[in-house]
Amino acid sequence: MDWTALSGALALALAGFGMQERDPGNAADPETAATGDPDTEEFTETLILERDSNQRLTVPVTIMGQGPFDFMVDTGAQATVLSEDLATQLELFDREPALLIGMASSRMVETTIVPEFALGERIFTIRQAPIVDGANIGSADGILGLDSLQNQRVLLDFRNRRMTVSESFEAGGANGYDIVVRARERLGQLIIHRARIDGVSTAVLIDTGASGSIGNLALQRRLRNRPALEDATMTDVNGVAVTSETRIARSLRMGEMQITNFPVSFAASPTFTHLGLEDEPAMILGMNELRMFRRVAIDFRERRILFEFPDELTTDQAWNFNDRATRLHD
Repeated sequence: MDWTALSGALALALAGFGMQERDPGNAADPETAATGDPDTEEFTETLILERDSNQRLTVPVTIMGQGPFDFMVDTGAQATVLSEDLATQLELFDREPALLIGMASSRMVETTIVPEFALGERIFTIRQAPIVDGANIGSADGILGLDSLQNQRVLLDFRNRRMTVSESFEAGGANGYDIVVRARERLGQLIIHRARIDGVSTAVLIDTGASGSIGNLALQRRLRNRPALEDATMTDVNGVAVTSETRIARSLRMGEMQITNFPVSFAASPTFTHLGLEDEPAMILGMNELRMFRRVAIDFRERRILFEFPDELTTDQAWNFNDRATRLHD
C-alpha cells in the first residue's frame, strides 16, 4: 500500500505562527484586524470541494488578488502551507526559517508572510506559512491549515462536495446529525479522548489531510495480534518516506457510533510526540474512513465533532458500519 504526499498532522514548531483576519471591506489596510464585535453580521461562506488524486479535499483560495489556487483542506495541519512554485509565482521572498513537523520527520524549512489570503469573502494575513516542495503535497498549490479555521464551524459535505465555514454556531446546531462527539483542544487540534479501538481507550484526531488512518506505537503494541496487511509506505510533507506495518482494527467506537474492520498503519511519528501523545494509544482518522459519512462538522469553538450517516443506512444499521469502512461510500 503506498500513500503518496500524506501531509496530515503537520505542525510548525515556532511560537507565534498564525494569521490575522481583516475586514473584507478594508482589504487594502494590512493592520486592520477583525474586532469580534457581537453586533457585526456573522460570517458564513460555502465553497465547492474538489478531490485530489488521494481522495482528499481541496478548495479555491486567492492570494493578493491572484488565483484561484487549489488548497487541500487539512484539519490535522496547524499551519497553512504554500508550495515552492506558488511562493515563487507570488514573489514571496521575505523568508524566515522554522522547524516543520510532519508525519515522518522534522525538518528546517523557510516560511513567509502571506498578505491578502482570501478564503471566500474572508481575508487573512498569514504571518508564517511554511514553504515545501509541491511534489510533497500532491496536486494542490498549498494546504489550508488550522490557523485559517480556528474559532469557526467547518462543515464538510462529502455528498454535495461543499465546505461551509461559519461563525454562526447557534444556527448550525446539531440538527440533522446522528452523532455528536466532544473533543479537547491541544495546540489547536481537536482530540477525541473517549474513543475505543478494539476496547483500547485511544485519543483520535480527525485529519482530512491524511489518506488513511495512522496509529502510534503505543496503539500498535495493543493491537499486535490483529490481522496484518501489506506494509504501507507514507511520504510526509517534508518528502520523507516511512514504511509502516498495517493491521486491521476490528472496531472503532466514538460515542454510540461504531466503525468496523478498517486498516491502521503505525508510525513512530514526531506528530504524536509534538502533541504529547506518544505514550498513550492514539490514532489519526484519515479520509478513507471519513468519506463514508455524508457530512462531518468540526466545531472548533464548541470543541465538538458531528457526524451524519450516509442516506443508504437504515435506522437499525445506524450505529454499526459492518463492512470494510473504506468501501461503504463512494
